[in-house]
Amino acid sequence: MNKRLAFAAVAVLSLSAAPALAQSTTAAPPPDTSAPPATSATPPADEPAAEPAPTTSSAPSASASGSDVSVTTGMAVKDNTGATIGSVADVKTGADGKKTATIKMGADTFAVDTSALAVASGAATVNASQAEIKDMLKKK
Repeated sequence: MNKRLAFAAVAVLSLSAAPALAQSTTAAPPPDTSAPPATSATPPADEPAAEPAPTTSSAPSASASGSDVSVTTGMAVKDNTGATIGSVADVKTGADGKKTATIKMGADTFAVDTSALAVASGAATVNASQAEIKDMLKKK
């Protein structure tokens, strides 16, 4: 009985190895034995690397961005509706280390802490509409 089991195991193993032993019509280069063995963290060269899963996100909010280092002079400024309302005229760093952007909106100019601006696709976005900004400027 043990011999039958052994023969059956050999037969199954040989059948499962048959496709690997089949000759292909194209010559494959010999494996590179000088390279270190692949680990689970690095996929073999013949396998494509896994791509990260796509994420769905909306336009970044000013509070979520925190990317004040990206605000630069000349950058377009958009309001929260996505309309371009002006451009960054100047960026200054205060004594306390905070950066402030001076935004030119037509004839008006106003200053905003750069951490309150969301930066995406080469533009800074203010978390207010152009009408709201004009109302705030009138109150001063």
